[in-house]
Amino acid sequence: MIWIKDLINEMIPTFSKAMKSLEVDDSAWLPLIGRATVEDHGDVALPCHSLASRLRKSPQDIAEQICLLVEEDLSPIATVSSISGFVNISAKPEWLSKSLSLLLSDPRLGIESEKPLTFAVDYSAPNVAKEMHVGHLRSTVIGDSIVRMLEFKGHRAIRENHVGDWGTPFGMLIEHLLDLGEDQAANELGVGDLDSFYKQARAKFVSDDEFADRSRRRVVLLQGGDSETLRLWRVLVDESMRYFNEVYSMLGVLLTDEDIRGESSYRDLLPKVVERLNEVGILEQSEGADVVFPGGWVNREGDPLPMIIRKADGGYNYSTSDLACIIDRVERMGCDGFLYVVGTPQKQHFEMVFQVAIQAGFMDEDHQVTHVNFGSVLDTDGKVLKSREGEVIKLHDLLEEAIRRAEDAINQKNPDLVGEERKKVARTVGIGAVKYADLSTERTKDYVFDWERMLSFEGNTAPYLQYAYARICSIFRKWGGERDSLRDNFESLLKDELSILSNEELTLSRRLVEFPTIVDESITTFSPHKLCKHLHSVASSFASFYENCSILKEENAMLSTRRLALCDLTARELQLGLGIMGIDVPERM
Repeated sequence: MIWIKDLINEMIPTFSKAMKSLEVDDSAWLPLIGRATVEDHGDVALPCHSLASRLRKSPQDIAEQICLLVEEDLSPIATVSSISGFVNISAKPEWLSKSLSLLLSDPRLGIESEKPLTFAVDYSAPNVAKEMHVGHLRSTVIGDSIVRMLEFKGHRAIRENHVGDWGTPFGMLIEHLLDLGEDQAANELGVGDLDSFYKQARAKFVSDDEFADRSRRRVVLLQGGDSETLRLWRVLVDESMRYFNEVYSMLGVLLTDEDIRGESSYRDLLPKVVERLNEVGILEQSEGADVVFPGGWVNREGDPLPMIIRKADGGYNYSTSDLACIIDRVERMGCDGFLYVVGTPQKQHFEMVFQVAIQAGFMDEDHQVTHVNFGSVLDTDGKVLKSREGEVIKLHDLLEEAIRRAEDAINQKNPDLVGEERKKVARTVGIGAVKYADLSTERTKDYVFDWERMLSFEGNTAPYLQYAYARICSIFRKWGGERDSLRDNFESLLKDELSILSNEELTLSRRLVEFPTIVDESITTFSPHKLCKHLHSVASSFASFYENCSILKEENAMLSTRRLALCDLTARELQLGLGIMGIDVPERM
């Protein structure tokens, strides 16, 4: 199949011949050629500025000379031009039509499967008896989109929801449960009042010495495997997970109970981490604690920075748990790589963990290990998003608000959409808007949570893309023909000289043929925002095409059919592109 990247490959022999005539080796210019950054100038560009010193000419002169050398040989597939020291190459309609024909006939729209690898994707990670808040939104949504992308490329993505379900706080939580009574505690947790439950337990722990003593004793019983304590602990875990699953269902993510890997799952591995670190000779004592000095890390005073493995009181640290995870994922699960979808503040932590894991032989350099970091969710005032009362916003409440606002917006846009259909569409649009606002932002950056912007039917938003898809569905409902008939031999639709591609068709075509390349780039860099940007450009180009090109009323049957084929491909790209990010599209809005 032929995609934009293959346009470059087709041109390489011609450019190589031209550059050799200028005594420029392939190694000097091949790394420079790539997708044009200024779309109006062409599809592909070769910047000549770095060649100026070698050829002792201005970049402008070099670019013009190269154009003269290549334009005749490239004429069957592309046109070339020189602008400001760049050689710009634009694919000809004939080349585009061939590419479009291949895309139209392919159910996967040119996205090829890869040799399958196994990845553990660590994401979401709420804490038992604590509310899921907007801070969990980014990890959950980004992680889910990455899982979907990996699976679409043919990889095995193991969803690992690393739930905080173990540790010293559970002593006070279990005792608070007993004080309330199991039925009342279960009711509070079951309605999503997790924060209140935790805060009550914490307040009693701080103010009531007798309660604090009971809590400490309960931790010992929990860690010792006392059956009654474990049963009470399970009540806390089960009720919390029941609530988390409700949030996951609202978000439309893939996580289920089967994906839960609580911290408790690794408790038997924690002593083994200590043993194995000691066996390889990298475990040291520091102020009563067992630590590892990875090397290259220093504190503010310039002293070597340790990674604590076991605290002086015998308790284990997060680092120990993460090392246990790596052992499990390599030795039991056979993973080729691990992805940790966790906020940027944990960057140093993961770098140290990965370094120690390699030093200790828990994994090797061949394993693909990535901290898929992300920024914070901010309010319109630039501060971390909180409720009016200054509290962290509950994720469940935020999603309900999104659905309500979406229904109001849809009611204004299309009052004829009523009843259950309107509610279903509102859910699709509201949840899609929240997820897209997150995914369309470069993940390493903070983003501003703005209801008005994310629910707008204009700009780079989910409703804008969803509306474009719904508009195309409307076109096909009016047409009434078989869409499958449009997907064979697009090239034949250009035979009629009256069917010359208009500027709007050319622009839309150029956007459409880039889809497989953009998807691949988004997956390899774990950057959903690149795919979002592309889909917005497709929807924008389609809007211009729709406004300027007659489709159903076009008298030239071949022209009408070709434009319907472009509509079909646009809709499929929007549906597939949004789908592999976990966002649905409605057929009516």
